Amino acid sequence: MKKKTPTQRPDAGDIRPEYRFDYSRAKPNRFASRMERPVVAVVLDSDVAAVFDSSAKVNAQLRSAITARKRRKPATPARARPRRAS
Repeated sequence: MKKKTPTQRPDAGDIRPEYRFDYSRAKPNRFASRMERPVVAVVLDSDVAAVFDSSAKVNAQLRSAITARKRRKPATPARARPRRAS
């Protein structure tokens, strides 16, 4: 078997002219403003998705549920309750 010689990476001067990029003509990313806040995608089951027309309605219902849950007095966990003497 013949041993293969390792391939050499071309130097920057060996790159073809069509692959050289002139960064002085580069434009700023026009989509950067949309990427300021992180986007989280959630996949809804088809029966749940059929109820809502838009993501705004889904967000409104979720915020309503969160507010209602915060208003409710938190339940004491079973293990934190004092035991009764028998």
